[in-house]
Amino acid sequence: MSVRVGQPVGTGLPSRVLTAVVRVGVALLWVQNAAWKVPPDFGEDSNGGLYHFTRFAVDRPVWGPYAWFAEHVVLPNFALFGWVTLVVEAGLGAFLLVGLATRLWAAIGVGQSVVITLSVLNAPHEWHWSYYLMILAHLALFATAAGRCFGVDAVLRPALGESSAARMLRRLT
Repeated sequence: MSVRVGQPVGTGLPSRVLTAVVRVGVALLWVQNAAWKVPPDFGEDSNGGLYHFTRFAVDRPVWGPYAWFAEHVVLPNFALFGWVTLVVEAGLGAFLLVGLATRLWAAIGVGQSVVITLSVLNAPHEWHWSYYLMILAHLALFATAAGRCFGVDAVLRPALGESSAARMLRRLT
């Protein structure tokens, strides 16, 4: 059996179903994770919610340059940071759920998971492997082109033409 470049790994029905299940499961993780990011202050006034966990990046730093960035850029502009976080995590949930631009959103998921890891890895009562598993799950979604398994990417991909823009869009699916 040979694998064609650009085809999802594991083209049999069980592999495709399992890939779709993992994609939907990761999407639901992000939907649930976005649910506790409560605007407009995201916990800043009560030292709770997103603000509480973001403070760990400064109070219990994992990596010095990120701690400096969190202290001098993120926390002084926390409302903007909160909105960006909410939009990114809601976007991750929505796009992964329907399987649209899945490779792009899987890459964004890796980035967001790294940021979360850098923020809370040293926080009390955190299980560090959960953050590593989030990164690995997104890498798996990226590698398997998970949106091509019962996702919108599977429907849109064949409809794309041969233009350079279409080739770029195919890489995102």
